[in-house]
Amino acid sequence: MQIGFINSIATWWLNKRLSDLRLFTKNPLNTQEEQLNILIEKGRNTLYGQNLGFENFKNYENFKNRVPLNNYESLSPFIQKMMKGENNILWPGKVKWFAKSSGTTSSRSKFIPVTQDILQLTHFQGAKDVLAYYFYHNPNTKLLKGKTLKLGGSKKLHKHGQAYVGDLSAIMIDNMPFWTNLVTVPEKKTALLADWEIKLQRIIQEALSNQLTGLAGVPSWIMLFLKEALQQTGKKHILEIWPDLEVFFHGGVSFKPYKESFRQFFPSEKFNYLEIYNASEGFFALQDQPERSDMLLMLDYGIFYEFIPLSAFNEVDSTQVLTLNDVQPNVNYAMVITTMSGLWRYIIGDTIRFTSIRPYRIEITGRTKHYINAFGEEVIIAQTDKALTKAAQQTGALVKEYTVAPLYMDANKQGRHEWLIEFEKLPENINRFSYLLDQYLQSLNSDYQAKRYKNITMAAPKINIASQNLFYLWLEKKGKLGGQNKVPRLLNNRKIIESLLKLNDYSL
Repeated sequence: MQIGFINSIATWWLNKRLSDLRLFTKNPLNTQEEQLNILIEKGRNTLYGQNLGFENFKNYENFKNRVPLNNYESLSPFIQKMMKGENNILWPGKVKWFAKSSGTTSSRSKFIPVTQDILQLTHFQGAKDVLAYYFYHNPNTKLLKGKTLKLGGSKKLHKHGQAYVGDLSAIMIDNMPFWTNLVTVPEKKTALLADWEIKLQRIIQEALSNQLTGLAGVPSWIMLFLKEALQQTGKKHILEIWPDLEVFFHGGVSFKPYKESFRQFFPSEKFNYLEIYNASEGFFALQDQPERSDMLLMLDYGIFYEFIPLSAFNEVDSTQVLTLNDVQPNVNYAMVITTMSGLWRYIIGDTIRFTSIRPYRIEITGRTKHYINAFGEEVIIAQTDKALTKAAQQTGALVKEYTVAPLYMDANKQGRHEWLIEFEKLPENINRFSYLLDQYLQSLNSDYQAKRYKNITMAAPKINIASQNLFYLWLEKKGKLGGQNKVPRLLNNRKIIESLLKLNDYSL
């Protein structure tokens, strides 16, 4: 009865919401102008807004000329005031929750403000819109007849001054409506366990006692769950355990290197995959068309977007900043957001490219700090993901995780890239795999190809095979198991790869 009622309400709401979504895709620039006006109006009586004269803003040009580009460091003094309980600093009223985000390359933590506005109008709205599109494309879905397993990095919120700090997933769990317990696993007390390994076992126990119809989480952590479930049950594939599983909602990292591995878990061609793009700072895009791999940029979530061409990117000193009206397809941009949590013109650190501009669809291409340009090659994550996937397909390999760093040239040798790859299944011939990886990367990046020409500037890449669970052990050692935590795939220095290589004990 309860599930039937939820299904009826969901169907009514989804149809209504899809009508609204069609409207904003027809009028994207008007939608974004409305969002900016709302944000400015909300910010007028804040300390930040008063300092910059928000009350005098009449249009985007006023906003752009008066409000500087920001990163976490420039907003940190205001965020510290908010965490002490001060009112009306970056956003109206007191802010109770802060999402702790440290990344994997630094021990310094960021505390991203999470307001009620951004929770309801951005994060929860995004989750509901994912369902709206999924139900639209799958009218015979049985998703709500079972439960969706949500695997996050939640830990209990803890008091920090006058604020509550924790993973975004913990903040969302703390604010979820009661009825979500009817359609999701695990229970709240399990989701908030701090010990990842204990939590994983508890989640498996709960999942095995329920009818799962969906999965949601970061691919690497969902893979750990699936492998453990197979090991404990002795089944050959996941659909023998949960025959009604029909969809995996994934995000956090590119799915390309994981796709073949997931096909081993789900041999059915009818199994669905849907990508989302969310972070502690907001919910930005979702895969609205199952036959496409790109995502629809969501324009009515209380977020105003700007974009800096990566070729002109200079952190907060960048001078070329564009709105949606001026972006072009197939250009890499650093994304700038203004949100209902008081992140004003905030450089989030992600890079994207537009695959279309009517409607505005995007692909994530990497991070502003996660790239390699040691020799002028300008390699980004989207290129290494694609090259790695193609090389693996050609050699029968399954890739689990990887990272790449430069090996710098000296008086006796050229520079090159050093790869550390953890395979689910080794390639048939590692030398051919290495050759194909290099060739595919050259075909995707003309700068890399030029540097590789006749081995003059760069030698062929060096490939290291990682021992099983190396990346997991590295994260465990750093206290970063679970949720959104991951090893950076590209870095322009050797700090991460050196620490991984010290742990690596792979032998043929």
